[in-house]
Amino acid sequence: MIAIIDYGMGNLRSVHKAFEKLGFPARVTNEADEIRSARGVVLPGVGAFGDAMKNLKREGLLEPILEAVTQGKPFLGICLGMQLLFSGSEENGWHEGLNLLPGIVQRLPAGLKVPHMGWNQLDIQRDNPIVAGIPQASAFYFVHSYYVPAKEQDFIVAITDYGVPIAAVVSQGNVFGLQFHPEKSSRLGLSLLKNFGGMVQSDRNSSY
Repeated sequence: MIAIIDYGMGNLRSVHKAFEKLGFPARVTNEADEIRSARGVVLPGVGAFGDAMKNLKREGLLEPILEAVTQGKPFLGICLGMQLLFSGSEENGWHEGLNLLPGIVQRLPAGLKVPHMGWNQLDIQRDNPIVAGIPQASAFYFVHSYYVPAKEQDFIVAITDYGVPIAAVVSQGNVFGLQFHPEKSSRLGLSLLKNFGGMVQSDRNSSY
């Protein structure tokens, strides 16, 4: 079972329906025990970084999230959920993140239309199971006002250009992140979720 974490930030049903369509058992939950028993974990999200971290703490979800990562379970952050993987965010002041990846979430620079909303192409930087079968320059649907600057770091799998290079796909060990919405990105978006679901079903964690 894939646990889709419900912490009051965004519409989780579209992610749930996408996994169901692909044939992967999934459940929207805010129960720590269900997260602990899941074989894979998804952290979606729409909204403010600080509110998200506050909600995760209030619901007692930080510990089971970190346990899942430490145990090597495939873990996927989507949109705001990807940003939460990082050290922290400058959105409305400073807020600590999950600190699973090094980096600071920043507001898109002045002069760019904010939010970044619409279809943008990926520049895939390196092979990774999460982007298996995804052609170079494929387009995915983005909606965000804050971003992680794309630098020369091993965990950056793909970037997108929106006047600045944006970290669009990240991966380190069993942790994966997508800045865009795969559940709103048509066939190729479903392919990414299928890749993740396949990793959940596999016991070969070393293949990440």
